Amino acid sequence: MIAMLSLLFKKIFGSKNEREVKRLRAAVEVINQFESQLSAFSDQQLQQQTPKLQAQLSAGKSLDDILPEAFATVREVSKRLLNMRHFDSQMMGGMVLHQGRIAEMRTGEGKTLVATLPAYLNALTGKGVHVITVNDYLAARDANWMRPIYEFLGLSVGVVLSSQSPGDKHPAYAADITYGTNNEFGFDYLRDNMALRLEDRVQRGQVFAIIDEVDSILIDEARTPLIISGPSEDKSSLYKRINQLIPVLQQTGKTDITETNPTGSNFYEIDEKTRQVELSEAGHEYLENLLTERGILPEGDSLYAANHLSLLHHVHAALKAHLLYQKDVHYIVQQGEVIIVDEHTGRTLPGRRWSDGIHQAVEAKEQVNIRHENQTLASTTFQNYFRLYQKLSGMTGTADTEAYEFHQIYNLDVVVMPTHLPMIRIDKDDLVYLTQADKFQAIIDEVRGITAKNAPVLVGTASIESSEQLSTLLKKADIKHQVLNAKYHEREAEIIAQAGQPGRVTIATNMAGRGTDILLGGNWKAEVDQLKEPTAEQIEAIKQHWQQQRDIVLQAGGLHIIGSERHESRRIDNQLRGRAGRQGDPGYTRFYLSLEDDLMRIFASDRMRAIMQSLGLKGGDAIEHSMVSKSIANAQKKVEGRNFDIRKSLLEYDDVANDQRRVIYEQRRDILESESISDIITQLREDVVVDMVNQYLPPQTIEDAWDIEGLEKALTSDFRLPQPIKSWLETDKTLQPEDIKKRLQQAFAEHYQQKANNAPEPGVFQQLEKHFMLQVLDRLWKDHLANMDFLRQGIHFRGYAQKNPKQEYKREAFEMFRDMLGSLKIEVIQMLTLVEVRKTEEIEALEREQQALAAAQQKLAVAQHPSLAQQMQQLEDLPPPPLAAETFHREHAKVGRNDNCPCGSGKKFKHCHGAIA
Repeated sequence: MIAMLSLLFKKIFGSKNEREVKRLRAAVEVINQFESQLSAFSDQQLQQQTPKLQAQLSAGKSLDDILPEAFATVREVSKRLLNMRHFDSQMMGGMVLHQGRIAEMRTGEGKTLVATLPAYLNALTGKGVHVITVNDYLAARDANWMRPIYEFLGLSVGVVLSSQSPGDKHPAYAADITYGTNNEFGFDYLRDNMALRLEDRVQRGQVFAIIDEVDSILIDEARTPLIISGPSEDKSSLYKRINQLIPVLQQTGKTDITETNPTGSNFYEIDEKTRQVELSEAGHEYLENLLTERGILPEGDSLYAANHLSLLHHVHAALKAHLLYQKDVHYIVQQGEVIIVDEHTGRTLPGRRWSDGIHQAVEAKEQVNIRHENQTLASTTFQNYFRLYQKLSGMTGTADTEAYEFHQIYNLDVVVMPTHLPMIRIDKDDLVYLTQADKFQAIIDEVRGITAKNAPVLVGTASIESSEQLSTLLKKADIKHQVLNAKYHEREAEIIAQAGQPGRVTIATNMAGRGTDILLGGNWKAEVDQLKEPTAEQIEAIKQHWQQQRDIVLQAGGLHIIGSERHESRRIDNQLRGRAGRQGDPGYTRFYLSLEDDLMRIFASDRMRAIMQSLGLKGGDAIEHSMVSKSIANAQKKVEGRNFDIRKSLLEYDDVANDQRRVIYEQRRDILESESISDIITQLREDVVVDMVNQYLPPQTIEDAWDIEGLEKALTSDFRLPQPIKSWLETDKTLQPEDIKKRLQQAFAEHYQQKANNAPEPGVFQQLEKHFMLQVLDRLWKDHLANMDFLRQGIHFRGYAQKNPKQEYKREAFEMFRDMLGSLKIEVIQMLTLVEVRKTEEIEALEREQQALAAAQQKLAVAQHPSLAQQMQQLEDLPPPPLAAETFHREHAKVGRNDNCPCGSGKKFKHCHGAIA
């Protein structure tokens, strides 16, 4: 009943999206009224639009007030410089982006040009606009492509690339409009919050961002943590030893594969839906025996004992590496290095590594060099980084299926833009076969039929493995083709540029050249670019040939898309479909599936198999029906829902760390921006005194419960500031803990002031305060992140005790954070109290004193041994030796970084005077 009423309401009033598009069309009419006026402007008059609009902002107008004129200005400049006039649909998309929403625009609708509209408008405020893409190539291409528009209007453009130095990034971020990748913006944010000097920071805040391919960045990569790490202990030998055991476990525990036991093992269980693997009781017992036999686990010890948790961690990592991570699907091996393949786009992710020891375990499995595990120094997620922006927007060809998640997580609404020209692409129902062999044979036959009529075909695959398998079959069938996957990504632009030529066959993983249009007939500009100095006649000949090729493709029905497998997300499938039918072109799409495909096998095989068996289908037969396509779409919805729950759960956990991260980063920024933090140090010093007195002289207790001796020892050992507290109490019987606190605070303040007075120059001690504060803060934060990781890994076990893991995580994380702040107070004050600061004249006087003492000792030695005088004279007469490095001999043994500091603080040397040095 509700569904019928909703349908009736939409029929009368239109859907929410339709009403929104109607409002946007009315706003476009206002923009179009400026076109005739601006067309009559000279270039110089047009360039004066920027200072004119900025003056209006200064006079109190809002960005919305000047939007029509600003958008019309950009369109006029684009028309003159690039010969590209913004369509009305592009104007609508620009308004959606300015409003901080997501514009879903079909492939080929010109999203790169759309971004110029809100980017220019918001850059007029002078606060900077970030335009974010998925890779360096697209960032540089889009910036250089649109640069003439911005620079004509007096705005500066910067590009942030992964290969740049901080010196290059400073001017890029200072520009009015900055292009770059999501990875680099996120990592620069983390690096800025690790900087020890204000001038080392490159970003100037997160104000307005336009994210291209927003679904890829905010959905597909949402679970990807951004981590800056440093090397930790080398455990490569242990990874190698554990790796040798897993094949033995697999072979010994193998049983027949059945429908009830698809993993084929009774030693472990694989859950492909959640990508988890767990040892069974029998597997645990067998593995323990193996570990004991190999001398890895002591005789009689349990793998689950508290002191062997690290070993258990290595075992789980090795199991996942062998059973869940497949070569040419999840990663490739290039030049002795394991490189991750993005499961959503098929692109390689060089430089990125799996955490929790997974990457090291895969390296051991592939027998390549195992790099050290790293310790997290700073981390965040894309979810939390992009929520820092005051205004966030995005554009993509596929966002509507994830509209609920965009709204829930990022408070971003999705508006589906109408296409500039009607969509005439033909989307056929899926064909489902019993086996993969039948499916691939059907694809080969279909490709042969398509190329026979001179139409180009793009075959989409879900993995590198299946793209190479299909390539092998096409070679056997003597069908010429190009392969585009992560192994050949450097040829991506070249392959995609000509994928629309008549009869051209291209196999592509999910990336499918995303960000680059497939033009029917090929890309004539790419051919021109290959010529060194093309003449006008050559360019005209290339264009005429391209037009002939385009006409052939149009008559053949346009670009044909064949999907060899359904992805877990409908959105990824829609991206593949979206390669065809751009800008009113004809096109054709169809997916070929089998019951052996991962998605079908895990989520939809039982019901589908029953349908096919009831119809009496045999090998080579296929089923095609809208009900089948709906069934598959429902299976995808289940996976999307599960993935959303995972991302939402991850965000809830990371929100806890994010709150703490914001506090730490804000404190850090305040320290860097302050001329002096003496007030903060004074407060910390007073807090430390209060905490110490409360520890040894508990409030509201009798004197018999006081530990005066312990307090005196602590003051002497921790701060080298002995105080006669016992004699104070003997002299004044009325003395209370509050009075003792005041006396100690006074003693600390005087001692501290004396050190400040000894500084060689004014301001030196203030710089020392900032240095120590940042040094201790960074080290404790790093340790805190590691502890949070450990807490996160084991918190789900609280559920067995009938406790809410998330609430327990929040509670314990807060306690850990409070303890970290307590340690920060003590360590900073301890370091500043113990550090020795001397004036220059005192150092010189000490050196003169040491020289005089050495001379006196020399005279005494000569007096006692007269023969030494002659030897010393001979040495003085020798010519000076050549300047060469001399061996330095220590009077005492060198203090190791992990040894106790000789100052007696009880801390490790690297955390005490080693850190000061």
